[in-house]
Amino acid sequence: MTIGFAHAELIAVLVAVTGGEPRVMTIRSGDALPSGPFEMGHRTLQSGLREWVQEQTGHPVGYLEQLYTFADRDRNNEILGGRTISISYLGLVREQATPGGGRPGWHGWYSYFPWEDWRAGRPAILDGIVTRLVAWAERDPVRQNERLRRANFAFGLREAAWNEDLVLQRYELLYEAGIVTEAGCPVETNPGRAMFADHRRILATGIARLRAKIKYRPVVFELMPESFTLLQLQRSVEALAGLTLHKQNFRRLIEQQELVEETGETTSETGGRPAKLFRYRHVVLEERALAGSKLPLSRN
Repeated sequence: MTIGFAHAELIAVLVAVTGGEPRVMTIRSGDALPSGPFEMGHRTLQSGLREWVQEQTGHPVGYLEQLYTFADRDRNNEILGGRTISISYLGLVREQATPGGGRPGWHGWYSYFPWEDWRAGRPAILDGIVTRLVAWAERDPVRQNERLRRANFAFGLREAAWNEDLVLQRYELLYEAGIVTEAGCPVETNPGRAMFADHRRILATGIARLRAKIKYRPVVFELMPESFTLLQLQRSVEALAGLTLHKQNFRRLIEQQELVEETGETTSETGGRPAKLFRYRHVVLEERALAGSKLPLSRN
């Protein structure tokens, strides 16, 4: 047993959008993210992560980028006198069956963060969360105003507007307030589904990164099939952002940036008249390498 040393762990946040819903790959029947130790036999951090994902889930991984390194002293770890350092990665994939040995499965990421989905309006679960945050603030008269100010900013209360990018800040505030199971609250009062150790915190980091990134890089196309309708593309962006978008503004900005091109084919799967199929213009990667590509997130 290692005593007094740091243990490096590799963790993957693998995201797919299926049927207009953002989903995350999990192991342990939804309780954890794919992960494993960085071992001497691994050539690189990324190759080590890919090996663990393949072993635990059997799912291929394409796009992958380093997300964040977590090394807080109060992290849950199993090393006596030591510390766990988690090196996390964000991967974008298209959902497939998962035959791996780690009890893998896909789960909607809003089951872990139900307060983050505003596509149908303000989530009802926020009422209870806000009540508990106010009670937490009032328990400390000295810091009450500061706590309320942070809650207002993170959750878009009072004069503050909802900012979809503050996923991690919202979860961290709930953790600090003792409102999530990972911080010790009873399971029956936990908002959303809990995860092992700080995996839900790592998932929040991945969601925040992706929500910010789709605004300036065309990474959403890593999640799309080879051909798609503009409505499917819009629904995928909305799913990731947790917001509804203005249809005409969305299509206008997509056309202006020349991100897609027609395939010459149509589909009747939308239920109405046949819709044109599009594909991503891969040459845009070179054209936008310096300027960047923006996907619209203008709200309805």
